Amino acid sequence: QVELVESGGGLVQPGGALTLSCAASGTIFDRDDMGWVRQAPGRQREQVALITTVGMTRYADSVKGRFTISRDNGKNTVCLQMNSLKPEDTAVYYCVATEYSDAGGPMDFWGKGTLVTVSS
Repeated sequence: QVELVESGGGLVQPGGALTLSCAASGTIFDRDDMGWVRQAPGRQREQVALITTVGMTRYADSVKGRFTISRDNGKNTVCLQMNSLKPEDTAVYYCVATEYSDAGGPMDFWGKGTLVTVSS
């Protein structure tokens, strides 16, 4: 069974930094695209970062230059380094894995999320 477990969320001051981590198990991690999605009350769900199986990355415009996604295939982990945090970054952040299958197409797996609160 695929399991994604996020950690690292918490309360941080505006302008501060946090690093989120996601530990994956039950999947062939090397074959999965990995991403971070956030959801805030009253706001549209947003994919903030994606890293492919070969290390290519893309970011939402709202976080470009501030967030960095990385992966360690040997440790089956993906991280999101968040710098210069703003109150509008407050959200539940979910780790998402996309596993590709020739037979059934892509399949997404979600973690339970970790809360990031940016506030004074």
